[in-house]
Order: sequence, then C-alpha cells, then structure tokens
Amino acid sequence: MLYLTIILIYLFLLIGVGIYKSKKIKTQADFAVAGRTLSPWILVGTMLATWIGTGSILGNAGKTYETGMAALILPIGGTLGIILLTRIAGKVRSYEKFTVPEIIGDRYGQVARLLSVVALVMAYMVIVSYQYNAGGAVLSTILTDETGKALISAETATIIAAVFIVAYTMLAGLVSVAYTDVGNGIIMTIALLIAFPILWFKAGGWSGMEVAFTGMGKSQHMQFFGVYSGLDIINFCLPPFLLILGDANMYQRFFASKDAEGARSATTILVFAVLIIELLIIASAWVSASMIPDAEVGKHVLIYAAHRFLPPILGAIMMTTIVGIIISTADSYLLVPATTLMRDIYLNYINPKASEKKIVLLSRLLVLALGIVAFIVSKGFAESEGFFERALYAYTIYGAAITPALVAAMFWKDATKEGAVASILSGTVVTLLWKEAPNLWTWLPAGIYGSVDEVLPAICCSVIALVGVSLITEKKN
Repeated sequence: MLYLTIILIYLFLLIGVGIYKSKKIKTQADFAVAGRTLSPWILVGTMLATWIGTGSILGNAGKTYETGMAALILPIGGTLGIILLTRIAGKVRSYEKFTVPEIIGDRYGQVARLLSVVALVMAYMVIVSYQYNAGGAVLSTILTDETGKALISAETATIIAAVFIVAYTMLAGLVSVAYTDVGNGIIMTIALLIAFPILWFKAGGWSGMEVAFTGMGKSQHMQFFGVYSGLDIINFCLPPFLLILGDANMYQRFFASKDAEGARSATTILVFAVLIIELLIIASAWVSASMIPDAEVGKHVLIYAAHRFLPPILGAIMMTTIVGIIISTADSYLLVPATTLMRDIYLNYINPKASEKKIVLLSRLLVLALGIVAFIVSKGFAESEGFFERALYAYTIYGAAITPALVAAMFWKDATKEGAVASILSGTVVTLLWKEAPNLWTWLPAGIYGSVDEVLPAICCSVIALVGVSLITEKKN
C-alpha cells in the first residue's frame, strides 16, 4: 500500500502541474517548444529524463539480467552520440524551427520532408507502445495480494498507464513535461545512488554474487570481456548512437532553449549525467540479478528489486522514479509526432492560416489519436518482443532513415534532395524488410542473417544511398 500511495501522490502532483500549466498554453510555441524559454539546467533535466527511459530501465536492465556485467558496455552508443550532439546543439537552436522534418524540408524539399514524417511517426509509435507496457508492468507489480498474485491483469494495467500518459500529455505539452522532468531527474539520480550500495550489500558483495551466479549456472555474469562479440556490440550500441544523434526529442529541446549557447552547455552537462545514470541502472540490475533466479521476474529486474529488496520507503521512491521516467519518455515521444504532423502536414498542406487556438486544440487531438495508435501497436508487440529488442528496432527505424540526411543537411553542402530521398527510403525499407520479412534473406551466406541485426544493413544502405546518389546528382543540381 505504501508503494501505491506514494505513486498516486506523485501522479496527482503531475496532474496538478499539468492543469496549472495548461492555463498558460496560448500558442503552438507554448505547447510544442515551451515558448522557447527553457534555461540550460531545465534543459539538462528534461533531456536526461527523456533519454533515460524504458529502453534503459527495462531494456538495458533486462539485457543485464541475461548477460551480466558485460552489459556495462551498452551505454557507449548513446554517450558517444551525445558527445557529437554537443557540436550540433547550437546550430539546431539557431534554425528557430519546431520539428526535424522542417529542417529536412528546407534543405531537401517536400518529398524528403514527407518521408521523414512517415519514418518518425512509425519509430515513435513503437517507442510509445513499450512505455505503455512498462507502465502496466509497474502497476501489476504493485497491485498484488499477500501471496504475490496480481490483482489486475497486465492488459488492464497497460490500459490504465496509457490513459494517464495520453491525458497528461494533452494537458500542457512540453511546458508541463519539461519542468516535471527536472524533478524526475533529481529523484532518479538520488534514488539510484542510494539504492546501489544497499543492493550490493544485500547480495553479499562480489563473493556473494559469484556464489549466487554459479549456483544459477551463470558464472559468465561476473565477466566483462568475452561475453559479447564485436558484432553484438555493434548490434546493441549502434542503434542508440544513431537515434540520439538525430533524435527529434532532443532537437525539440534545443528549439525550446532560450538561446544557442544554453543548448550547447546543457548538452555538454548531459554527457556526464547520462553516463552516470546509465551505468548505475545497469550495475543495480546486475547486482539484483544475482538474487533473482526466476527468469520471468528477471525481465523486470529493477521493478522487482525496488519492490522486494529495498527498504519500503526507498523502494517506493525508486518505483515512483521508474513511473516518472516512463511517463516522461512516453509524453515526449507522443508530443513530437503530434507536433510534426501539425507543422509538416496540417499547416503545410491543409490549413496554413489556422488560428493559434485551433492549432493547440488539434495538437491535443493528435496526441489522443497517436496515443490510441501506440496502444494498438503495444498489443501487437506485447508477447512477441522484449523491451530491449523493441527499443533497438525503433531506434533503427529512425536512426537509419533520418539521421544521415539530417546530419548531412547541417554539415555537407553537397548532399542533394535526391540523395536524401534515397537515404530515407532505403533506411526505412531495409529496416522493415530485415526485421519483418526474413524469407527475403535466405540467399545470404549461412549465419549472416541470424547474427546481424537490422541496424548494420540499414545504416550502410542509407549512407551509401545518400553519398552515392548525391555525388551522381550534384552536377545536375
């Protein structure tokens, strides 16, 4: 009951902030980019809470349960991406845009803009879908009787999570999300810093973990080297690298910054914040895994650990942190495609002269519609894929399709509109066919298809198409 009480208090506070901030939403700039008023420290908080989402709390943590200490290498992709992002942040802010497809459209034309909208919406619906499932996992863990039996089904818990996430996002858009993200970031950092040593001592330290993992037949969980192959590291680390380098969520935060210098400095701080939090999440999951022999429970290792292994008040705070992270990530990945569809489709082709009041109303309705689509997607994925696999799939759809053309738009003057269109199309199509149509790849040498995830062929095709077609069409343009 303590866990549920603290989480409910937190949720009511969020709703209160959303209602309060919603009264100040007058324009699309207010709803989509917080009126371009965010200070560097607010930016750090909201970017941290957005990036450290379910992909980290459940995806990376779940992978850690499967493979052990070697999972400490997983944050390298995202961290390297943020380091490069520090070179981009100020330039992005100077564009005074609302969406990533607007940048692509200005540079390459309307066809590339439309294709980037399609790729963005597809990828972000997958990301939102597993936020719903994660929220449902938290609820079903908390709402149990004395015997540990869930009081509500996983599907009902997922519906409750989805309804709250959509309603909160509709209230005040980025304004409410950004400021509550700061609180989420602070609570998350403090909770993990306190929780890790407690879990370490509860597991019996290094020797206790060795004994426990050996007893489970998982002695390799104490090894850092030799667990992942070079190809595994590429499969696991390249998708988050590509996503964050072109992530519309991060770019939306840059657009919301007061100025370009604030965006640059916030991103620099973010490098260290993300690395610390990601490593703490994986380390906590690794230690907790030594105390959880049940693989079914291990899928939600940090949720279970917060509920079972930590002192009640700290466990409740940790669980609340997880809830906050899930909500923050889902809100952001709902808000971005809603803003994109409004700016790049409705205002561009349907009603360019729409009033600010109508734009805000339609933006909220788009959040609702996209929330329903994401729930349908979540049902399709519920049993077939784990959080880690779904995260990599979504990251690849976006990263292979949009990131090469987007980065080239800012730094390669010879990139052409034909090259961008070819890149976006090839990145999207190869990702989808590699994942969804395995029979197409039977002609490949034995072992290649099964060991290579979609990210490597997709990004290779995307970059080759961008560079090759651009060089061919450069003189004509």
